[in-house]
Amino acid sequence: MQNTTPYLGIIEGFFGRTWSMQERHDYAGFLQANGYHFYIYAPKGDAYLRRSWRQDWPTEMADQLQALVNHYQSLGLDFGMGLSPFEIYKNYDSFAQKQLQDKVESLNRMGIDILCVLFDDMQGNQPDLAQTQAAILKDVLAQTSAKKVIMCPTYYSFDPKLETLFGTMPDNYFQDLGRELPEQVDIFWTGPKICSTAYPEAHMEKVIQVLGRKPFLWDNYPVNDGADISRFLFTKAFTNRPDSLAQLTTGHSVNPMNQPWLSRIPLYSLPLSYSRGRHYDPEKALLEGLTMLCGENLAQQILKDVECFQNEGLDNIDTTQSKQLIQQYSQYDSPYAKEIIAWLKGEYAFDKECLTG
Repeated sequence: MQNTTPYLGIIEGFFGRTWSMQERHDYAGFLQANGYHFYIYAPKGDAYLRRSWRQDWPTEMADQLQALVNHYQSLGLDFGMGLSPFEIYKNYDSFAQKQLQDKVESLNRMGIDILCVLFDDMQGNQPDLAQTQAAILKDVLAQTSAKKVIMCPTYYSFDPKLETLFGTMPDNYFQDLGRELPEQVDIFWTGPKICSTAYPEAHMEKVIQVLGRKPFLWDNYPVNDGADISRFLFTKAFTNRPDSLAQLTTGHSVNPMNQPWLSRIPLYSLPLSYSRGRHYDPEKALLEGLTMLCGENLAQQILKDVECFQNEGLDNIDTTQSKQLIQQYSQYDSPYAKEIIAWLKGEYAFDKECLTG
């Protein structure tokens, strides 16, 4: 019998309001208890991994991150970092190479298990893009002590929206990237769309053919960091993630919502989708997760409102209904209820740098 349990984890890879260090710390126990294997720290709001990547974290923040690495590893979970050396490929000269070496060395000292080099949400319309990005990854691979290296291409889906946002993709970009990258480097892929609702087998087989290797899924459900999607709370269980994906990928990472507690509700279901296979029922998984995480009473309240939060959103909740909902959820002393109230009050404004949602 084939193993249907993939390498599962989350990637904190969203724009906007970030999680606190305590919330990240607390996630380790949840992930361990529910069949996940890794956590990747890559918030777009951490400038020291993105536009200011050449600079070191302030001492206090560096110490907090080191404590986070140690905590995850103490529970047998892999800890990763997502480095976005912003548009370094536009001028990858000897000076840029030295700066990248220094950054990788600093990450080596932290003892991370996974190093992600992320070129998403950057301009990519230059003819030598694949070749330069592959050269960067070869340099990183030669220096990193991480046991796994994953890169995110500038174009990480067949979704035409990416070219609208980040420029025309060079000819044969995917084929060139797959050919030039060392085979041990995994490639992130979001699916047919930036935010995919399904991963059809035919699509996955086409991706494998184009890249020359199995992709590592970057699943943009339940993320809600964009102008449109920030108006919703995605708490329903995962659907259309069949257990066959385990044989068509090298791993499956999930990009959660800005709300860490509410993200646990859908996250609870993904390992079940794999382990239960054709017996998986998303509605039962949602009820099971809600009850397990929130308790019976709050679970029933959220279940009553889940369609409103997920499909109607803030723009269809009038002032009277909003006040009623806030009053209802104020009765519960729960971090899940508190996040719902904060969302209803508009406290999760989207980051305008997020162009893809």
